[in-house]
Formats: sequence, structure tokens, C-alpha cells
Amino acid sequence: MSADALTRTRDTAAADPITAPAIDVRKRSRSRKAIFLTWLRKTHLYVGLWGAVFGLLFGATGILLNHRAILKIPVEKTVQKTAQLPLPERGFGTPDELSAWLQQELSFVPTAPAVVKSQAAKTVVWADREVSQPERWTVTLNRPDRGVTAEYFVGNRFVKLDQVDATPIGTLTRLHMSVGVSAFWVLLTDTIAGGLILLSLTGVLLWTQLHTVRTIAVLTSLGALTAGVWFMWSV
Repeated sequence: MSADALTRTRDTAAADPITAPAIDVRKRSRSRKAIFLTWLRKTHLYVGLWGAVFGLLFGATGILLNHRAILKIPVEKTVQKTAQLPLPERGFGTPDELSAWLQQELSFVPTAPAVVKSQAAKTVVWADREVSQPERWTVTLNRPDRGVTAEYFVGNRFVKLDQVDATPIGTLTRLHMSVGVSAFWVLLTDTIAGGLILLSLTGVLLWTQLHTVRTIAVLTSLGALTAGVWFMWSV
């Protein structure tokens, strides 16, 4: 605003004390809106930067996961091995004891809590014959780069091990699916999900604040469309 125009505005406000408060209210309203828009832009910017850090990881591994069957991307993600491990003479009384022994024997410290399951003894049908199956224990140990699944039938002298060694791409894929991760990683990825929600909300707010007339037109059109559809269904 030029000096002359500013002088005229002041003179007008001084000459008409009734309109002066209204002018001050409009100025304060514009000031609050400018502050709100500045805060909104900064929030949108920094949340977007934080999301971009992990967005690249989740986006790239998400493409691999989505198209691994259709496109048959020739990328090796894991190397699987199967072996039998002899058990000590003392044996084990519970699946938890087996889990602790496996972690020590294999020098494997899982990042995620070990998953231990026990299946009671039962009779199964095998080749048209009823066979008594002893109690079955399974222990699953996982890290992002490696996984071990142990299967043991009570009374055997060996435990069957299925080991999965992940390649670098496989490790990223397992991180994407939160396989063998700690609670910290789960909470960290939750911040990405929350960031996407916040980006959506701040983006909509920015658009509505910067395009007030268009927002009113869109809302009016949607209201009219909804009312029309409701009227047609109610008739």
C-alpha cells in the first residue's frame, strides 16, 4: 500500500470512528489466517520430509512384494536350508527349555520375541492307517536378516531346523513386513502411517484455505448431489 493510500485509510478511520473497529477486526483476522497458513505449510513440509526417509524403503519393497508373482522379478530374497540337530542326553521338559537351548547352541539372539507352540499328542490317519503322533513342539526365532524354525516331536533324538538367510533385498522386504523386528521398529513405522494421515489432513486444509471460493463451490455441489440422490431414493 502506498503512503498516500495509507494516509487516506487512516484519515477515513479517524473521520469515521464507527468503521475503525471493523477495519481492525479484518486486519487481525487476516493476520491470524496468515499465521495459521504459515504453520500449516511448515507442518506439511517437515512431515513430508520425515515420510520421504522411509517412503523410499517402503515404496521400493512394496513394488517387489506386489509384483513378485506377476512380473516374476528375478531377485533372490532368501536362501533356505534344512538340517537335523542332535539333542543333548538330558532332553527337555518344556518347549521354552528347547527354545533357550537352541538360541545358545546356534548363537542366535532373536530381535523379536521367540514364538513357542505346543501341540498335544493325537492320533492321525496316514496311508489309511491310524498312527499315534507324539506331542509336537515348534520354536520360531526371527531377525530381519535371518529366521529359524525348529520342529520337535517329544521322544526324538533330533530336532528339525528350517533356516532362512535373507539377502540384503530380502532383509529390506522382511523389514517392510515387520518380520523379526523389535517393538521400536513397529512404533517407528507407526509414525510413518501417522505422517501419511497428517499429510492428507494438512494438504486438504491448505487447499481449502487457499481456494475458499472453490471449496464453497465444491461443497455446494456435493450437497446438492447428495440431496438429489437422497430425494430420488426416497421417492
